[in-house]
Amino acid sequence: MGPIGLPELLVIGVIALLIFGPRKLPELGRSLGQGISEFKRATTHFTDSLTADRPDPRDPPDDRRP
Repeated sequence: MGPIGLPELLVIGVIALLIFGPRKLPELGRSLGQGISEFKRATTHFTDSLTADRPDPRDPPDDRRP
Protein backbone atom coordinates (compact mmCIF):
# COMPACT_ATOMS: atom_id res chain seq x y z
CA MET A 1 0.00 0.00 0.00
CA GLY A 2 1.39 3.34 -1.04
CA PRO A 3 0.74 6.80 0.26
CA ILE A 4 -2.76 8.27 0.18
CA GLY A 5 -3.27 10.33 -2.96
CA LEU A 6 -5.80 12.90 -4.08
CA PRO A 7 -8.42 10.41 -5.35
CA GLU A 8 -8.41 8.56 -2.04
CA LEU A 9 -8.74 11.80 -0.07
CA LEU A 10 -11.68 12.84 -2.24
CA VAL A 11 -13.45 9.53 -1.63
CA ILE A 12 -12.85 9.84 2.13
CA GLY A 13 -14.16 13.43 2.06
CA VAL A 14 -17.32 12.49 0.16
CA ILE A 15 -18.02 9.59 2.53
CA ALA A 16 -17.50 11.85 5.57
CA LEU A 17 -19.78 14.46 4.03
CA LEU A 18 -22.49 11.85 3.47
CA ILE A 19 -22.18 10.41 6.98
CA PHE A 20 -21.84 13.58 9.07
CA GLY A 21 -23.37 16.26 6.87
CA PRO A 22 -22.01 19.67 5.93
CA ARG A 23 -22.86 21.31 9.27
CA LYS A 24 -20.95 18.83 11.44
CA LEU A 25 -17.73 18.57 9.41
CA PRO A 26 -16.17 21.89 10.55
CA GLU A 27 -16.96 21.05 14.15
CA LEU A 28 -15.42 17.59 13.81
CA GLY A 29 -12.32 19.03 12.14
CA ARG A 30 -11.92 21.61 14.88
CA SER A 31 -12.27 18.95 17.59
CA LEU A 32 -9.75 16.71 15.85
CA GLY A 33 -7.27 19.59 15.56
CA GLN A 34 -7.66 20.46 19.25
CA GLY A 35 -7.14 16.82 20.20
CA ILE A 36 -3.96 16.55 18.15
CA SER A 37 -2.69 19.83 19.61
CA GLU A 38 -3.36 18.66 23.16
CA PHE A 39 -1.60 15.34 22.46
CA LYS A 40 1.49 17.16 21.12
CA ARG A 41 1.51 19.47 24.15
CA ALA A 42 1.26 16.51 26.55
CA THR A 43 4.06 14.57 24.85
CA THR A 44 6.31 17.64 24.86
CA HIS A 45 5.60 18.18 28.56
CA PHE A 46 6.32 14.50 29.26
CA THR A 47 9.65 14.49 27.40
CA ASP A 48 10.66 17.77 29.07
CA SER A 49 9.95 16.31 32.50
CA LEU A 50 12.07 13.24 31.68
CA THR A 51 15.04 15.28 30.48
CA ALA A 52 14.79 17.71 33.42
CA ASP A 53 15.45 14.88 35.88
CA ARG A 54 18.63 13.71 34.13
CA PRO A 55 21.89 15.67 34.45
CA ASP A 56 23.40 16.99 31.25
CA PRO A 57 26.29 14.68 30.21
CA ARG A 58 28.18 17.69 28.81
CA ASP A 59 28.48 19.26 32.28
CA PRO A 60 31.78 18.59 34.09
CA PRO A 61 31.50 16.25 37.08
CA ASP A 62 31.22 17.81 40.49
CA ASP A 63 34.25 16.48 42.42
CA ARG A 64 33.64 18.62 45.47
CA ARG A 65 32.30 16.26 48.10
CA PRO A 66 31.70 17.40 51.67
